[in-house]
Amino acid sequence: MSMTLQMALSYRAALALGTVFALTPLAAVSAPAASNALPRTSSGQPDISGYWSNATLTPMTRDSKLGDRLVFTPAEAKALENEEAFEVEAGNKRTEPNAPVNAPTGIELKPAFLAAGGDVGGYNRGWLDPGHTVMRVGGQPRTSLITTKDGHVPPRKTAATIAAGYGNNAGEGARGPLGSFDNPENRPLSERCIMFGGNVGPPMLPNGFYNNNYNIVQTGDTVAIQVEMVHDTRIVRLNSKHRADDVRPWFGDSIGWWEGDTLVVETNHVPQKQAFQGAWKDLTITERFTRTAKDRLRYSFKVNDPVSWNEPWGGEYEFAPLHGVIYEYACNEGNYALPGILAGARAAEKERGGAKVASGAQE
Repeated sequence: MSMTLQMALSYRAALALGTVFALTPLAAVSAPAASNALPRTSSGQPDISGYWSNATLTPMTRDSKLGDRLVFTPAEAKALENEEAFEVEAGNKRTEPNAPVNAPTGIELKPAFLAAGGDVGGYNRGWLDPGHTVMRVGGQPRTSLITTKDGHVPPRKTAATIAAGYGNNAGEGARGPLGSFDNPENRPLSERCIMFGGNVGPPMLPNGFYNNNYNIVQTGDTVAIQVEMVHDTRIVRLNSKHRADDVRPWFGDSIGWWEGDTLVVETNHVPQKQAFQGAWKDLTITERFTRTAKDRLRYSFKVNDPVSWNEPWGGEYEFAPLHGVIYEYACNEGNYALPGILAGARAAEKERGGAKVASGAQE
């Protein structure tokens, strides 16, 4: 069974069992709570534990048509949320089983959804749960999660990054056509069911499709952040020091400390396969978690890599409560399709080699 189908069936089965995955509507944001009214642990720390979600209609980067506008008007936010509600209603209608692939459904899917479905139509609207509301921070409906002036990732210092050894093939999302089918290790981490870097982070960003849910477990000396996608868990050591070697574990090396009521998490030692926006070797990401209300957890991040960018940049959003729990993520461990993928590449190489031989004989 495909990973997508497994996830969808697990999700729908949970709904059938009565589990509620509703989120507190972001349109009804609670007023900021006074510091002494925030939930706290027995040790006095602000309590950031529990099940949270960052699913949202707000993209990571801003639509260029909005220019420098950080905030939607109330009418614009409502229109986007109404459109999403219509898509959900239309997408949940019964699909004719004998209809051709990608037959008209009465709704226009986002380009990313169409691309993910490919030629087989694997991601029609009924299987997706990207979020139903625009992200609000302090009650403001945001146009992007990134808070740079134009809402985009700043240009990289290309020459410097190549000289420093980043190159054009660093990271999960930058694989060329040659060599990517040579062995399992060259395939993307998500395809191999090892991890989905965007959700687990750092920084932790919604993926725009599904499974944007988290479970934070908090103790006096450790914070663990479990991500629904591939049940990855990131461990943050409190009041500790970064490792001194160059070993680069998955998710990097995260340490944290409290600054007043804010948990600050600093991560470096990011592995090349988990490069963020192409940066990894000299990358440091600083995250801040602040419980601002009973139903809000403010999250911000700062990206710093002096080799890649002239100055740090970042973004922010607010987690909303997930009224339910996270179940095991059923991925194809080891990916059963890999033998076919690699065998197909060998067959294609053999065919190309035979064509070259035949062409040489004719000459």
